[in-house]
Amino acid sequence: MKWTWAALARRRLPGVFESEVGDMADRGGGHRLGWLGAGRMGVALIHRLLDAGCDVTVYNRTRAKAEPLAAAGAKIASTAAELASADIVFVTVGTSQDFIDALTGPGGLTSGDRAPSVVVDCSTVSAEASQLVREMLAGQGCALLAAPVMGNPKVAEVGRLTFAVSGSRLAFDTVGPYLDMLGAGATYVGDGELARTVKLCHNLFLGVVTQSLAEITVLAEKSGISRQALLACLNNSVMGSTFSRYKTPAFVNLDFHPTFTSSLLRKDFDLGLAAAREHEVPMPIASAVHQLVQGLVGYGFSEDDFATLLVLQARSAGLELASENAEVSDGLEPASRD
Repeated sequence: MKWTWAALARRRLPGVFESEVGDMADRGGGHRLGWLGAGRMGVALIHRLLDAGCDVTVYNRTRAKAEPLAAAGAKIASTAAELASADIVFVTVGTSQDFIDALTGPGGLTSGDRAPSVVVDCSTVSAEASQLVREMLAGQGCALLAAPVMGNPKVAEVGRLTFAVSGSRLAFDTVGPYLDMLGAGATYVGDGELARTVKLCHNLFLGVVTQSLAEITVLAEKSGISRQALLACLNNSVMGSTFSRYKTPAFVNLDFHPTFTSSLLRKDFDLGLAAAREHEVPMPIASAVHQLVQGLVGYGFSEDDFATLLVLQARSAGLELASENAEVSDGLEPASRD
C-alpha cells in the first residue's frame, strides 16, 4: 500500500499525548520520528525514512556515527532524552542491556518528564528485557512494539527487510505506514513479546536451511559439479528462494564477510532451543545444527559469516574448497515502494 502524509496524519497515536500529537500531525503533515542507535542497520533504515521525506531526529551514543546523517536531512540529538519529544521513536541497539539503559537509564529516553507515544524496538533483545522496558514505558503512557527485523543492513538498503511485530494493535496500526517505508512488509503476530519468539523461529530455520544447502553443495562438488552450476540450477527451480540466491555469492566465491556472525547465530540457537525445552517441543534437526554452529565457533569462525557452515561441511567430507571467482548475483534488486 502507498501511504500519503494526509493518511498518516489521520492516524492518531495512543497514549497520554494523543490530542497533542493529533494536532501536530494535522499541522505538520506527518509524525515527528526519533531514532535511537545509528549502527549499520540503523543508518540503512534512517536513510529510507529520510528519502521518503520524514522528519527524523537521531541519537547515537557515539555522536560521530550519527553526524553524517545530517547531510541527508536528519536532526542530530545530543542525548537520548531529547528524543522524548518525538511522537514515535525507533530503536536499533546491540544488546539487551543497551536497550534497558538507553530507554530507562540515567540520561535515557524516558529520563525526563515526558515520553514518546510509541517506541518501536527493531533490535534483537531478550523477551525478559523487553517485558521489563514495556512495563516501565507503560507507566509513562508509552506503548512498546517489539519489531525485530528479518535481514541485514544490505537487505535493508534495498527495501527487502521484513518485521515481526507484537504489542498493542492500535500502536501497530499507527506505525504501520512507517514500517512499510522501511521494508517489504510487517506482520502483526500478537501481544507482548511474541515477535521475539518469531525471530528465534526465523533464525533456527535460517541455520537449518544453510546447513542443508551446505550439505548438497558439497555432495555436488565431490561429484564433479561446480558450485556455481548447482546453485544456478537450484535457484531457477521451485526450490530456489530469496535466501538461496542471496547466499550464492558466498557459497560460490567463498566470501564470508559477515552479514550475520556464527557467534550471533549460536546465541539465537541457544535461546531458541531453550524456548523449545520450555514448551516441551522436540527439535532434533535444529539440535544437530546447533552443535555444528558450535563447531564453527570452535574452529575459529565465530566472527565470520555463518555461511562458513559450507567450509565445515567440506572439511568433514575431505574436500578442500577454492573460490570459483565467478560473477553471480545475490538477487537483491531494490523492492518497489508502490
